Amino acid sequence: QLQLIESGGGLVQAGGSLRLSCVASGRTFISYIIGWFRQAPGKEREFVAHITKNGGVPLYEPSVKGRFTISRDNAQNTVYLQMNSLNANDTANYYCGAGRYYSTEAHDYDYWGQGTQVTVSS
Repeated sequence: QLQLIESGGGLVQAGGSLRLSCVASGRTFISYIIGWFRQAPGKEREFVAHITKNGGVPLYEPSVKGRFTISRDNAQNTVYLQMNSLNANDTANYYCGAGRYYSTEAHDYDYWGQGTQVTVSS
């Protein structure tokens, strides 16, 4: 069993930055690939980025590549999402998920946090 808790969301002006955190409880954290997804009202949950168990070679959704950076600290059971140059299209509820497969599909992730809201004002 793995529990995930996101934090770090908020209201930010366009062009600004936020850093999201996903803290996991459970000694099996290192066994999971961790992904960040986002969901805007009326839309499906979409992939943002994910990172492998050892923190190597992350994958990004094209619209965030070069602006967002995912990283993980296995000693702290934490994955981060640094978000720079935010724009209105980034407004959504952001979720972290833990899964066994290197996937961009939400249904491949087994555990989810409750989400943290990011709102970008233009």
